[in-house]
Amino acid sequence: MKAVITVTGKDTVGIIAKVSTVCADKGANILDITQSVLGDYFAMIMLAEIDKLSIPFSDFVDVLAELGKTNGLVISAMHEDIFNTMHHI
Repeated sequence: MKAVITVTGKDTVGIIAKVSTVCADKGANILDITQSVLGDYFAMIMLAEIDKLSIPFSDFVDVLAELGKTNGLVISAMHEDIFNTMHHI
């Protein structure tokens, strides 16, 4: 199973490192990542394998959201099934 993780907010040093650290600590393997800095703003999309999470996916979502709040970012994680359903024509 996979999850799509998005991160947006003011650009600061260490955003990728912080999100990657949480993913690694919780057992999510980052498969792909793209990021851009648009002026002063940071935007990133990650695709992560979540089969080996050490916590329930809902808790993983909450941990990432809290990391975002703590760092002035918006971080969301969506299970690939929901993402695919939302984008199915």
